[in-house]
Amino acid sequence: MSKDLIYQKGIVMIIVLKENPNPAELNSLRDWLRSLNLEVHYSQGSSTTLMGLIGDTSQIDLDMMKSLPVVDKALRIQDPFKKASIKFKPEPSVVKVDGVSFGDGSLPIIAGPCSIENESILMDVASSVKSNGAHMLRGGAFKPRTSPYSFQGMREKGLELLIAAKKKVGMPIVSEITEVSQIDLFEEVDLIQVGARNMQNFELLKELSKSKKPVLLKRSPAATIEELLMSAEYILNGGNENIILCERGIKTFETSTKNTLDISAIPVIKSKSHLPVIVDPSHGTGKNNLVIPMAMAAVAAGADGLMIEVHSAPHTALCDGPQALVPDEFAALSKKISNLKEHL
Repeated sequence: MSKDLIYQKGIVMIIVLKENPNPAELNSLRDWLRSLNLEVHYSQGSSTTLMGLIGDTSQIDLDMMKSLPVVDKALRIQDPFKKASIKFKPEPSVVKVDGVSFGDGSLPIIAGPCSIENESILMDVASSVKSNGAHMLRGGAFKPRTSPYSFQGMREKGLELLIAAKKKVGMPIVSEITEVSQIDLFEEVDLIQVGARNMQNFELLKELSKSKKPVLLKRSPAATIEELLMSAEYILNGGNENIILCERGIKTFETSTKNTLDISAIPVIKSKSHLPVIVDPSHGTGKNNLVIPMAMAAVAAGADGLMIEVHSAPHTALCDGPQALVPDEFAALSKKISNLKEHL
């Protein structure tokens, strides 16, 4: 099957059949594919028979397909995500959050404490990061934790404090949602964060797709880039185009850092998708002394923004203190980023 034929017919998946396939099993495969509203085209070579599929093949699991007795190989000609694909929208998307733009080269910085602990710390950090170049204030009110005995956040009270800080310092805010029932509570939150643990909470993604409110979608530590983009597809498919992706580290065999920050994900995502992508080096490394160099590396690799944890007293923090910068360190990072931008 030539490339010209593939493009002319719009074939999006090719199945290479084994030699002398069982006719009954082959007919069963063909009938199943047609039941999925796929067009099936055959190409007979001297020793190989190919099946070319046209239609929405995102519902087909490649591993399952390859396991069938009559199938030798299966490969996609087109990515399973459609609206998130750069082929669907060749120009980069720009997502605007209350005057802050992601994807236009302005490189905004989101900064603030991992979790909202009390009014005093939140207000101090908010004022500090605002005066030192941050564009948005982050703060977790609902905190999904590995241990049920760890601090779970101030919940509704935390959101109230975050909204109060927004009004006091004049910065748009971002906070993490953990379940569908919380959506109404986030009416005054400018950017809703879907955390790594909820990246594949598809019911939550479907509900967020019904809104025009911007969504910050974090990559799960065990997710491939394709899986991240498929999660974004759920939101796009429902009509919400305001999505910002976030690389925040993945799990590998390395133990010297909390996660392995996948810097290569930035150019890879940009080669596949039009959506803006930011980087969270705080969660990506879990270590205060690594945040600044990895933030610089992310910017050099083409990130559309940064998300940095800042706390006025990290040693007393109830969540992720070891990875937080103190205000003076954030000020230094902000200056370094500004200087780096001038040379890119």
